[in-house]
Amino acid sequence: MINITVVGTGYVGLVTGACLADFGNRVVCVDNDRKKLDRLGQGEIPFYEPGLKELVAMNRERGRLSFTSDLASAVKDCEVVFIAVGTPPDEDGHADLRYVREVAAAIAEHMDGYTIVVTKSTVPTGTGSVISSIIRERRPEAQFDVVSNPEFLREGSAIGDFMRPDRVVIGASTERAMDMMEKIYRPLYLLRTPIVRTTVTNAEMIKYASNAFLAMKISYINEIANLCDAVGADVNVIARAMGLDGRISSKFLHAGPGYGGSCFPKDTLALMHIAEKAGYEFRILKAVVEVNRRQQMRMVEKIRQLSGDLKGKSIAILGVTFKPNTDDVREAPSLTIIPELQKHGAKIRAHDPIVAALPGISGVTWCNDAYHAAEGADCLVLLTEWNEYRNLEFERLKGLMRRLVIVDCRNVYDPREIRSFGFAYSGVGRSFEATAPWALQEVVVHDGDVVDMGLQHGARS
Repeated sequence: MINITVVGTGYVGLVTGACLADFGNRVVCVDNDRKKLDRLGQGEIPFYEPGLKELVAMNRERGRLSFTSDLASAVKDCEVVFIAVGTPPDEDGHADLRYVREVAAAIAEHMDGYTIVVTKSTVPTGTGSVISSIIRERRPEAQFDVVSNPEFLREGSAIGDFMRPDRVVIGASTERAMDMMEKIYRPLYLLRTPIVRTTVTNAEMIKYASNAFLAMKISYINEIANLCDAVGADVNVIARAMGLDGRISSKFLHAGPGYGGSCFPKDTLALMHIAEKAGYEFRILKAVVEVNRRQQMRMVEKIRQLSGDLKGKSIAILGVTFKPNTDDVREAPSLTIIPELQKHGAKIRAHDPIVAALPGISGVTWCNDAYHAAEGADCLVLLTEWNEYRNLEFERLKGLMRRLVIVDCRNVYDPREIRSFGFAYSGVGRSFEATAPWALQEVVVHDGDVVDMGLQHGARS
């Protein structure tokens, strides 16, 4: 059992603390927000993440996980301190390291004996050296190592990502620190999880490079979708065929209204600034960011194309979080699309399974479910692909909506089925001709080889 302190009980810190405790360690999570600590003490989780409430409760009951505002005692008694505080973008898009610096200074004041200080927060290259300098300046005699151990957690599936990761990245400068970190992650050895042993600088860059690449895939497939709209092709078919190529893979090839959340928007901008500081123009990343901004506005245009003049029109919005299974609306497409619709005079009726308010946006009628939102609507817009929206009763919707128009920003529905009920339909990169009955819908695999391209509605001609 290793004594671990995690500073910060936000998304990354709380998930990290609970999972490390579940590995059999004694973990203390520290936060200066007493209201949040009171909620955690009562078994409440300050954000929505499937399975986290149960994991926290179980490890608290077993005495492996605790919460405190007393950083001094938590740091003094531990061997490893994880820094998991926020690094929000400043006005220029740079990662704001003020909280990281504050925590590093506090650790220096209270550490007792050899301590490993681990950055779990997403930080620019060179931050490890900054932390080391802060500690050394305040405690010249201190024995410590600074390690970078970036997180790769997806909101909505964070526990699974921590417990069954694709890889664990550890950036360290001494064998002593590396050995301790590998000891912490030893439970993953049974799963044969790859451990990337590298330098602190490399580990810091791996995080940004990974997120920026995934953002690029999303922007790329959205560009393909926009081209499909222009030439009469179906991006779903194209993405599936592309995904069969092992060099590409099918992940993050889902056309839609653009990426959002707490990571991709922030990390792409931060990496651009890292490049600028180094004197390098990261042209492809600039294009990724611009494509994502434009894509959200294209969804507004799709709605206008099908609905006509929006003044006085009622628009039903299904889903406002940036993805399903989270309550996170940071940089969500809804934050751009809804105000734009309102600027054009539309009245918004919205439903989301978790969220019933959006920061800085007023004038939205929040509804009990999708059908309530659809009452009297001139257009229904799917923005977030929550499971409960996947099998809507379209016959019921016909009786509720004023005009039968659906804009599917996530390509969840079958255009043929939607149109069979009399709806006008628009997806993202899906023309009517390209979704004809003989179009590629599924991939059938036999003995490891693709043998049929899944002609669902008829034989091959």
